[in-house]
Amino acid sequence: MVFLIGRKLTHSYSVMIHEMFGKYEYKNAELEPDQLDSFMRSGEWDALNVTIPYKIEVMKYCDEISQQAQDIGSVNTVVRRDGKIYGYNTDYFGLAACLKRHGIDCKGKKVLVLGSGGTSKVARCVASDMGASSVTVISRSGEDNYENISRHRDAGVIINTTPVGMFPDNGQKPLSLSGFDNLSGVADVIFNPLRSSLVLEAGELGIPCCGGLYMLVIQAAYACSHFCSYFPGKEETEKVYRRLLARVGNIVLVGMPGAGKSTLGRLVAEYTGRPFFDTDEEIVLSEKRSIPDIFASSGERFFRAIEKETVKRLCAMGGRVISTGGGVPLSHENCDFLRQNGRVYYIRRPTELLERDGRPLSSGNLEEMLRMRDSYYRNVSDVVVENDKEPEEAAKKIAEDYYENFCD
Repeated sequence: MVFLIGRKLTHSYSVMIHEMFGKYEYKNAELEPDQLDSFMRSGEWDALNVTIPYKIEVMKYCDEISQQAQDIGSVNTVVRRDGKIYGYNTDYFGLAACLKRHGIDCKGKKVLVLGSGGTSKVARCVASDMGASSVTVISRSGEDNYENISRHRDAGVIINTTPVGMFPDNGQKPLSLSGFDNLSGVADVIFNPLRSSLVLEAGELGIPCCGGLYMLVIQAAYACSHFCSYFPGKEETEKVYRRLLARVGNIVLVGMPGAGKSTLGRLVAEYTGRPFFDTDEEIVLSEKRSIPDIFASSGERFFRAIEKETVKRLCAMGGRVISTGGGVPLSHENCDFLRQNGRVYYIRRPTELLERDGRPLSSGNLEEMLRMRDSYYRNVSDVVVENDKEPEEAAKKIAEDYYENFCD
């Protein structure tokens, strides 16, 4: 039996990845610190993947540790074989491949590594091997910390190895990239959400960036080679990565009130076998009153506050179809929530065909509203879809585009 061990594993996609490789049974095992010793000494497992916070702690249970894992100073793959326990580090190969895939080159650059745990050791080793001119660890209480980080504004690459911004704390980030004018790459080992707030900020600034999902798949492929002496080739690994990405991503619909987002969303959910959520419907359920009633009795500001919390909650999870209210993309924070796990579709419909019933803000000039909002819809979206014919046609276009083109 192969397990992933860690303290909190609700965010993990490892079971899905190893099931796609299909070579062994793989399960999660959440362990509190006082449970680690008994688990490691038990006969329950044949091999392990190890995540936060045990990558360093498990080293003491290993009879032999690979030279690379020794050099790094942490272990994330453990195998019991011939009466001995062997430790390896496959995160190294995952991170190196992830940086290369996204055009992040450390050669000759000052690299900041955020965090000082086991994955930080991996990032330091990878950056050094890629030819970084210097590697500086930023921690909460070390010599180089977030209070004096201004002296490192000349950094060329930032690699985040902390869990800040990881599900369920989506939306947080360890620092702002403002003032780091020499950056040519930002990497975040967080894979859930697919795009952390740090990665989203880097993307908005035009800086090459990546999340940790590809790293997760590559390290899993190398772990597989230790578990059962089978190494998935490049083609198989890429296929697993694309399947996983499509499975955990969201399909998000934005656009004018009455553009048919809910109708299309339900059809797309039917075509793709995903659960469907509508932000307005969720608000009505939680408030136990209609949208017009909320506007009339509590005002638009109250509605927008509830809407923001609803968007944040719905978009934190993946594998969904989400239809949004017409005003959702007017908030930059909402846009980050929409994009963190999803491919966003702007649903366009001629204003004369827009439905008005039950929509408090649709009683006025819709042409003027569209003129004011069009740029917001376009900026947040990946694809524009015209919904001026049969809804089935637009829904099929969305489903087909998602599976063909969704990428990190």
